[in-house]
Amino acid sequence: MATTKAKTRSSSSRSKKKARKLPPRDMLEWMYRTMKRIRLFEEAAERAFKSARMRGALHFYSGEEATATGVCAALEQTDYITSTHRGHGHCIAKGGRLDRMMAELYGRSTGYCAGKGGSMHIADLDLGILGANGIVGAGVPIATGAALGSKIRGEDNVTVCFFGDGALPTGAFHEGMNFAAVQDLAVVFVCENNQYGMASHVSDTSAGNLADRAGNYGMPGAIVDGNDIFEVYETVTAFVKRARKGDGPSLMIADTYRHHGHTVMDMAAYRQAEVVARWLKRDPLVRFRREVIAAKALTNKLLDAIDAEVEQEVNEAIEFAEASPFPAIDTIEEGVYAD
Repeated sequence: MATTKAKTRSSSSRSKKKARKLPPRDMLEWMYRTMKRIRLFEEAAERAFKSARMRGALHFYSGEEATATGVCAALEQTDYITSTHRGHGHCIAKGGRLDRMMAELYGRSTGYCAGKGGSMHIADLDLGILGANGIVGAGVPIATGAALGSKIRGEDNVTVCFFGDGALPTGAFHEGMNFAAVQDLAVVFVCENNQYGMASHVSDTSAGNLADRAGNYGMPGAIVDGNDIFEVYETVTAFVKRARKGDGPSLMIADTYRHHGHTVMDMAAYRQAEVVARWLKRDPLVRFRREVIAAKALTNKLLDAIDAEVEQEVNEAIEFAEASPFPAIDTIEEGVYAD
């Protein structure tokens, strides 16, 4: 099967073209609300950590909101996702509750994993969130296994596997891609190329055109502007549709950029200031507002109202987390499984 490629388009080139057809109003509102939830959740978590009210390593998703939101907009609640160490955005986009997520970051018993998993291990099986994972590339075989399970059970569920550019050179990635292709599994592999794996630029770790890896396994692939939610949504919608029909897996490379360093403690001094500034101008929330306002699809008044509602929701999530108890010592072995 020939590999297809959707070249990343800059906002300037986009503006020279005829305005595209946007999704329905309710979808637009959901998209903006979801991206805003992700951004404000991350900002609140950063403040809590830096004021010593929260412990543990945090990997923030700020700047990448359009990818998770655009992907999950194309999914059904019964579909599955696997996530990464930078997974807050994925969980929120798939329907995760902010209060239970924040409680998990605080290590409280009301969190998704009773406060024992922390930032890198949030899961909600009822929502199809099969779990974030602190091991680079480890979500690939998990997603492939989930898709195999769906096939064996005769279900039409689709599994989306989120991973970063740092996972591209790993054996797990290639093994998972190969197995999914051989078995015609309903998996959409989504590489969030935020340009860096820790402090290593993708050009120093992965050779060639990243989407060409899809063609090597006989599946379609595309490179999209990961900060353009509509391009992400359109591409993933097509990939999900073909997967649900039984036509097998696909690979999407979403070019995006994390606004923070690798972790909350990483000052990211290895990045050039002019490059950072250039990416900040492509902020997905700013671009979304600009386009929908220009198209008269939504109003500033409505978007400002959503901002206020989400801010209140995040504040309530913080209050919920800080008022929740820590896990009791006698529950330390609950939820722990071993052979």
